[in-house]
Order: sequence, then structure tokens, then C-alpha cells
Amino acid sequence: MTHIQPAGEHIRKAAAFVAEIRKEQPKRSLESILDEAGMRFNLTPLDSQAMYRLFTDSPPEKPAQMD
Repeated sequence: MTHIQPAGEHIRKAAAFVAEIRKEQPKRSLESILDEAGMRFNLTPLDSQAMYRLFTDSPPEKPAQMD
């Protein structure tokens, strides 16, 4: 049976999962962990990009300017 989750709940669960795995397996690559989180929690490409920025502390990319 499928359960409906509140908006954003899957992202919170994915972030908690990534944080936990990084503590348990510090030598594992972030990309590998994020790939697994993406599959487990059905993240969209935009969700995955946001997770990457969250865990790398990278500033968000600036959108391309239209002339």
C-alpha cells in the first residue's frame, strides 16, 4: 500500500539518511550515498542537486542571464 507523505517529507528523510550514512561510513563517497538516497527516496534531479549543495556547502549556481 502506498502512503501519502506531506510535501518535502521525502527530502527530510533522505537528508537524515545521508547524514547517518556519512557518520557510519566516513570513507564512502558522497556521490555514492546521494545516488542511494535518490533511489531509496525517489528524489527528482532537482531534489538531488539540492541535497548535493546541502552536504557540500556549495553556493547555489546562478541562473543564466538572458540578454
